[in-house]
Amino acid sequence: MSTLLSPAAVKVVSSVASKKRLMRDLCEIAAACYGIATDEALDALQDRESIGPTGVGNGVALPHARIAGLDRVVGVFLRLERALPFESVDRQPVDLVFALFAPEDSGVRHLKALALVARAMRDTKIQAKLRANEDPAILHTILMGSEASQAA
Repeated sequence: MSTLLSPAAVKVVSSVASKKRLMRDLCEIAAACYGIATDEALDALQDRESIGPTGVGNGVALPHARIAGLDRVVGVFLRLERALPFESVDRQPVDLVFALFAPEDSGVRHLKALALVARAMRDTKIQAKLRANEDPAILHTILMGSEASQAA
């Protein structure tokens, strides 16, 4: 997890008006933290979302996309203060969003990263800790600790 998520890529967002705006926010943070082109990332996320929504239930979304020119899998985590409709599998709005951006040819690395993040984000104890904190540094620490708790 530590190789996926820069501390600067963890944010608390007070208000997002739409799913489209949320996707743009994710891409702008990815651009600032990892040098990914915002519009290219947004197009890739929207293309992936058109296949099927990435809202996995329980207020969690895991949008992900492959991006040309990336050299490793990277992530952005947002905790939304107000849940947002996201066309999730359980039809519930989301407030925890972990986006992954992977190299175009990442293959198994992308799938392993997605599985790692999905395991952590499905953990109801981790969800509760994330929802109970508003400090991005604490949220980052919780996410970094999630890998250790998943291994135990």
